[in-house]
Amino acid sequence: MKGVHSLFVVLAAIVLAPLDVRAQSADLVLCDRIAADPSDPDKPADVKGVTEIASADIPTAIRFCKQAQASRRALFQLGRAYAANRQMVEAIAAWRKAADKGSTSAMVELGVLHATGTGVPKDESQARKLFERAAQAGNPRGVSNLAALGGGAAAPADPARARELLAKAAQTNAEAQYQLGLMLADGTGGAKDEEGARALFEKAAAQNHPGALARMGEFSEHGRGGPKDTAAAKSYYQRAADLGDEDAKKALKRLDCPIVLKDKRGNLVSNLCF
Repeated sequence: MKGVHSLFVVLAAIVLAPLDVRAQSADLVLCDRIAADPSDPDKPADVKGVTEIASADIPTAIRFCKQAQASRRALFQLGRAYAANRQMVEAIAAWRKAADKGSTSAMVELGVLHATGTGVPKDESQARKLFERAAQAGNPRGVSNLAALGGGAAAPADPARARELLAKAAQTNAEAQYQLGLMLADGTGGAKDEEGARALFEKAAAQNHPGALARMGEFSEHGRGGPKDTAAAKSYYQRAADLGDEDAKKALKRLDCPIVLKDKRGNLVSNLCF
């Protein structure tokens, strides 16, 4: 009987454990679907993410991200949902827990708050530490924010160092590819390289990065860093617009309505569309 009882306990554990895991995974899936940040390195590749959590989705995001908060990604996203709901005390608490678990995106958010004095005492030293931790782990926003903040209290930003750090992260990260592409396109922190920028934007665009898709539209439209291709430009703009990029939406309208009518004072009257 003792052996039978032990077998029952083992079987019960095998049966019950997957149910718990599946329940937690379902919460995380829903949390990801409505609250994931497109630039979060922890975001699953098959999740698009949202630049801003829709107001109608905020209560649902808080509910499911809270239930999945064993995951550092869910904690970071819970902080996003609280911040979208203007509950900054709760957002900061969630981001601190996420940062403690290793979320570099949470480190960046906390760094921004310390740099600006939003919801916490203004402390550039603490902001720098948080950005450095995120940058060293390869978070592109950590890199760019660290460069913007500068190496010391009175030191200027170091865009050349930002390029160096971004180049490492750009080997695998779409956001880093996009950020480095912007620096190459503008000649920030080194030589201007439109061909290199276009190659980076193309890599990030292949991963459905909205900003990179919009940039590829611009580069294709004007022939920057490669051939001019209006059809390709429209395709890139459309993909970016479908992901909510406002600049891409304006670019599409401009391509569809290229003739601008103005009054005698030069003010826009209307566009002629085809």
